[in-house]
Amino acid sequence: MYDMSHIKKLPAMGGKAPAAWQGFLDFDKAALADGAIPKKYKELMAVAVALTTQCPYCIEIHGKAARQAGATDAELAEVAFVAAALRAGGAITHATHLFEG
Repeated sequence: MYDMSHIKKLPAMGGKAPAAWQGFLDFDKAALADGAIPKKYKELMAVAVALTTQCPYCIEIHGKAARQAGATDAELAEVAFVAAALRAGGAITHATHLFEG
């Protein structure tokens, strides 16, 4: 199911809803651009989110973008552990709903 060649289908899909597609492209570009937070940090955040949502497309795309923005192996490893900690923490805190009082 997860084949990076599927990404090539995005422009054709976008052509069927051009205003929404262009809006997405503009938003994505603006959200990940250098700003108050440098691009490298934004891409590291994107990797953490991608690992948490387990999107293989996003992991590959933002992993490469993070490296291009200067991220190191050590930074990517730490990001993976941050994502894992948050995902595990979510399971633990949601588990409190299982108990009364």
